[in-house]
Amino acid sequence: MRLIWVGHRRGATPSRSHATWELTLTPTQIRTLFSRFEAADPSPKTELSYTSPYTLVVAVALSAQATDVSVNKATARLFALADTPEAMVALGLEQVTDQIRTIGLFRNKAKNVIALSQILLDRHGGEVPLEREALQALPGVGRKTASVVLNELGVEAAVAVDTHVFRVAHRLGLSKGKTPDAVEKQLKAVIPKPWLQRAHHWLILHGRYVCVARNPKCDICPMADLCPSRAKPPPARPKTRA
Repeated sequence: MRLIWVGHRRGATPSRSHATWELTLTPTQIRTLFSRFEAADPSPKTELSYTSPYTLVVAVALSAQATDVSVNKATARLFALADTPEAMVALGLEQVTDQIRTIGLFRNKAKNVIALSQILLDRHGGEVPLEREALQALPGVGRKTASVVLNELGVEAAVAVDTHVFRVAHRLGLSKGKTPDAVEKQLKAVIPKPWLQRAHHWLILHGRYVCVARNPKCDICPMADLCPSRAKPPPARPKTRA
C-alpha cells in the first residue's frame, strides 16, 4: 500500500501510522467539499421529529430499517400519548405496539421502547444519560443510534454511518472502509475539525436527496467537480448525413 496522507490538520505531513487507505481527494479539496456543504446548509439537523433527549432517543431507535417520514408519522401518534419515560411505561406495551405498527419491526421496537423507558426510570432518574457507554446499554440503542443522539444534541462530534453515509463516503473517496465502524474511523480522520460536528447530517442528506443509490443526480450535485465517482457524460453521437 502506498504511503499516503489521511490527516486533516494544516501543516500535517505523511506518517506511516496514517497509511491505512488511499485518500482520493487532497486536503484542499476536502476543505472545499465541506465548505460547500456549509454554504448550502450551515446548521443541518435530523429530519426526525423530537422535543427532548428522550423523544430523540426513541425516534432514532425506531428509525432502524425505516424511513424518517414513516417514523415521524408513528411518533406523532405515540408522543401525543406519551413523551416521557414514565408516561411511556404507563401507556404499556400493547398501546405502544399499536401506535407504531406502521413501521418495520414494530413489535420488537415496542418492547425496546418500554424496556429502555423503564431503565431510564430505574437507573437514571428518568433522564437520558449523555454518555456513550450508558446510552449504548439501553435496549435498542447501538453505536449508530448513540452517535446520532450525541451528535444531534451537540455532546460529541460523532459520525453515525448508515447506508447513505456509507455510500456517499465511498463515492466521494473519503473512505474505503468495508464496515460502518471502519468508515466512521476513516471519516473522523479526514474531516476537518470545524465541520466534524455537522458532517453526519450533510452526508446523510446528500445521500438521501442527491447522491442516491440508483441514478445519482450528478447533474445537480454541487460536489460533482470534486467527486471521483461522478457520472461521465455519454460520448457524442457521430454526425450522420441527411
